[in-house]
Amino acid sequence: MVIKEMLPEHWEAVKKIYELGIATGLATFETKAPEWEEWDKNHLPHSRLVCLIDERVAGWVALSPVSGRCVYGGVAEISIYIHPSFKSMGIGFVLMEHVISESEKNGIWTLQAGIFEENKASIRLHEKSGFRKLGYRENLGKLNQQWHTIVLFERRSKTIGIS
Repeated sequence: MVIKEMLPEHWEAVKKIYELGIATGLATFETKAPEWEEWDKNHLPHSRLVCLIDERVAGWVALSPVSGRCVYGGVAEISIYIHPSFKSMGIGFVLMEHVISESEKNGIWTLQAGIFEENKASIRLHEKSGFRKLGYRENLGKLNQQWHTIVLFERRSKTIGIS
């Protein structure tokens, strides 16, 4: 298992993993993956990581800004996806440890996540990684004619910002 910076040449594999996540109906309200240019524009330029196993992208993690306002410059939303063939191998936790470290090196003091309440594996991963449940947004949106409640999580840095 090797954790590396996500590069544009990883995009096709990253996109495929994202599409597999979309297909579950439990990962995002998105219904299709964007092209690289749009994805690149909507994610922070740092803290983009892939996990390689036998030179295959097994999972990825990246951060998005939560707001364009400067006061939220240290707050980011996390996205993490693991290829189904590599589930239950601890890849999510390893990626999470690395992205937390990278985010703090880049001035991020709060990571937040919104997770479908049915996505128990993602909820467990975030809790194991030091995120705390803040609450939920009941029936926030519909996907495939089904309402989904989003559980809200955050992780405050113990090394930067106010903890």
